[in-house]
Amino acid sequence: MHTRTVAATTAAALGAGVLLLSGPVVPARADTGAPAGHLSGPPAPERGEPLVIAHRGASAHAPENTLAAVDHAARLGFRWVENDVQRTRDGELVVVHDETLARTTDVEERFPGRAPWRVRDFTAAEIAGLDAGSWFGPAWAGSRVPTLTAYLRRVDRNRQSLLLEVKRPELYPGIERDILRELGARGWLDRAHVRHRLVVQSFGAQSLRAVREQHPGVVTGFLGTPPLTELPVYAAFTDQINPPHTAVTPEYVAAVQRLKGPHGKRLRVSTWTVNDAAGARRVAAAGVDGIITDRPDVVRDALEEGGAGGPGHRAAPAGS
Repeated sequence: MHTRTVAATTAAALGAGVLLLSGPVVPARADTGAPAGHLSGPPAPERGEPLVIAHRGASAHAPENTLAAVDHAARLGFRWVENDVQRTRDGELVVVHDETLARTTDVEERFPGRAPWRVRDFTAAEIAGLDAGSWFGPAWAGSRVPTLTAYLRRVDRNRQSLLLEVKRPELYPGIERDILRELGARGWLDRAHVRHRLVVQSFGAQSLRAVREQHPGVVTGFLGTPPLTELPVYAAFTDQINPPHTAVTPEYVAAVQRLKGPHGKRLRVSTWTVNDAAGARRVAAAGVDGIITDRPDVVRDALEEGGAGGPGHRAAPAGS
């Protein structure tokens, strides 16, 4: 997600980011590198504890949207990770945030004559050969842009849950169908995943409507700040309204939470992108259900110190 305020006068200009705040705490498997018993399950909504979501993985600690960032979030103890999905020239789904590959890979050096280096102008094989880690630091050299297939496998292996963003859907007609097909092929549309471990988000209202039409059971979310008078329209097709942190007020959060979404549950509010302790405490006091952050450890510590709680502080069930 972009760290900017999103105007909400039209549905197409708004973003999306959601969480499914129910489900059991699930331990890490031994081969993940994450300490067993420390992955954080979603908190009980009635306790009012915001869920902490690792934005693009633990992206303050490892290159964003890479498998390394997913693993680092697991090692820090966070179950929910957020990512961005786009489509290559030959139809492969890849996990990358920007419309171009220039900021987070060495594409300019590898393909100097192909500016502006848009994701959709490169094949999956070409993208697979790019270095997606050196820009972040020498220790990460050789990290790759993962395919959605590889990303799903890693998140599943880590027993994590996924907040999947359909990035720039207007650039990729039919991408919702492609994503749902891939999710289904990897077992992510079964009852357990759909109810407890998966949320699909988008900056486009039409994209969310397409997801709902093709798979009504999937939890969806719309990120932005629609006017209060328009909230009932959004509640017809999304399960959350998630504003940027600069737009969060107790009044707005309460107005959203008074409505019920298409699955008959109250709308939830998750805000982005909060990277400092003071900001985390402020939005928690406003009543948000989730906090999306590049620095999940900082946010978790702030919530614990502030008495708001947070998913990372609770131990897993005995025996896990």
